[in-house]
Amino acid sequence: MPTLVIKCTAAAEDAERCAQAFTVAATATAAGAAVSLWLTGDAAWFGLPGRAESFVLPHSAPLAQLRDAVLELGTLTVCTQCAQRRAITSEQLIPGVRIAGAATFVDEILQPDARALVY
Repeated sequence: MPTLVIKCTAAAEDAERCAQAFTVAATATAAGAAVSLWLTGDAAWFGLPGRAESFVLPHSAPLAQLRDAVLELGTLTVCTQCAQRRAITSEQLIPGVRIAGAATFVDEILQPDARALVY
């Protein structure tokens, strides 16, 4: 099964797009796919404790639950530049969340068995 690399570029300002990225990532992990979920822009805040817990979208699974499913079976990454712009440090992140940059993202999506989605 190919690796699914998903980039989430939206947060509460575009709640449906944000929730879709997390839903697809969690669903793919449950299906047995290797998943790497990247948080960029304001979605970077969801790498911090308590942020996903405050996100509410009717008829959507709780974002924190989806995040935790990805963390359990996949990789969750906050973009380096996005973290720096928001003064987010690795010490502040939820355990298991990493900060990485464009070179790592490009390396992941260029793997022969990778598929990339951007929300």
